[in-house]
Amino acid sequence: MSPRRVAVLGAGIMGCAVAIHLARRGFDVTVFDREPAPMAAASRWNEGKIHLGYIYGADPTLSTAKHVLTGGLQFEDRLRELIGGDLAGHTTTEDDIYLVHRTSVVGPDDLRARFEEINGLIREHPDAGRYLVDVSDARVTELATDELRAIAGTDIVTGFRVPERSVDTRWVADRLAAVVASETGVTLRLGTTVTGVEPRNSGTGEWRVHADTGGDEHFDLVVNALWNGRLPIDVTAGLTPEPPWTHRYRNCLFVRTRSERDLASALVAIGPFGDVKNYNGRDFYLSWYPVGLVAEGNGLELEAPAVPTGSEAEAFIARVRAALEPLMPGVGPVLDDAESVIVHGGFVFARGAGALDDPRSGLHRRDRYGVQRLGTYYSVDTGKYSTAPLLARELATEIAG
Repeated sequence: MSPRRVAVLGAGIMGCAVAIHLARRGFDVTVFDREPAPMAAASRWNEGKIHLGYIYGADPTLSTAKHVLTGGLQFEDRLRELIGGDLAGHTTTEDDIYLVHRTSVVGPDDLRARFEEINGLIREHPDAGRYLVDVSDARVTELATDELRAIAGTDIVTGFRVPERSVDTRWVADRLAAVVASETGVTLRLGTTVTGVEPRNSGTGEWRVHADTGGDEHFDLVVNALWNGRLPIDVTAGLTPEPPWTHRYRNCLFVRTRSERDLASALVAIGPFGDVKNYNGRDFYLSWYPVGLVAEGNGLELEAPAVPTGSEAEAFIARVRAALEPLMPGVGPVLDDAESVIVHGGFVFARGAGALDDPRSGLHRRDRYGVQRLGTYYSVDTGKYSTAPLLARELATEIAG
């Protein structure tokens, strides 16, 4: 009997991970992606925070923290399973610092209480010892005034050191792309945009995948792991998306310095927010959300804006610096010492609506992601980068039965 044929739509972290798992279980997998290489879009161009739930301190129900926690704690194990190696040297080495802006939608007292509740969830979790560092005794400490003023401007009213780390997403992208390209049982259809999926014949459970390159192909199962373009394909397959949702596109800076720089990995939260990631002393991620947000919408799909180049890129870098440096003065020396600065970005999808500076916004929660099923058609809302490897493994196990 020939192996069952599976179409995986999207070669981001979810698509690559589920394709590898299914191929290793004996399926014949074809991966479609519009990019010329796997892991070339949002999964490559983001900060790589491996979430434990702290950034969702505006969710008083703790539903989001509970939903992301297991995937974050197991991230390294699940990724090692896929790429055959560990992440040593490719993660941030110090705990993150959460800086609370004076206009934060959640005040310091409420955040302090919420963080302690999240600490409890982590300490009680059976996988607490499996995170990038052991968090079985998770603690959040508030920065003393002199510590805070050494790293933050006067608009920052307090800071908390939390036991979260991040991974260098570009390094992960290179490793995972190499694995999926060499995996026996996986065929890559790159530079190909899927335009629709429909049942091949009523009652057979088979699917016809349409692509802009022509030559429709037939499959026993379809896993729709697209990020921005997932919803229009769901509609063609017969799934009706459930609102609300929001598509966004955010640009960021990826900086390589000439010399090692001592800059803390920190983020301004919650409301107006930005990130600084120091992966190894020379490779940095810099983002200020209000500047980087270049497109937003609640349609089925969002058109990708052009990546800034030349003078537009220089102007974007200047705007990010102007926003971040007053809040985190160490950003200036990093940019002054830059050997290279790449401006790039990716889509962000969330089941929610509103603005991040609105405490009532549904975007302060991320607990509605997961898998929708229509027979042997699976539509995957990955949720967070950090939760993808575990969700992919669980889906592949379900499909293999």
